[in-house]
Amino acid sequence: MSGGWAGSNRRAELPADWYTYRRPTVLQRDEYRCRNRINGKPCGRHANQVDHIGDKHDHRIEMLQALCADCHAHKSSRQGNAARWAERTTRPPERHPGLI
Repeated sequence: MSGGWAGSNRRAELPADWYTYRRPTVLQRDEYRCRNRINGKPCGRHANQVDHIGDKHDHRIEMLQALCADCHAHKSSRQGNAARWAERTTRPPERHPGLI
């Protein structure tokens, strides 16, 4: 596997009908247009990816949206960075090795 799926188990977490029912249904419902809101308006570019609006384990059709590759990458990057910073702020500060 390469690209964004490299080292990820995310594909295994998707339901069995993801590619045959859910993904095509969402793309058709959203008319293959990106639904990411930029300055209050939908992006509107051609969408070829499906994103979870809230919980990544909530696969209901109404909790999915079509996104273009750029908006999906930007959203995923924001979420990943937020998760890393949350981890960083919960760890106790380490003592400097010279002060031990």
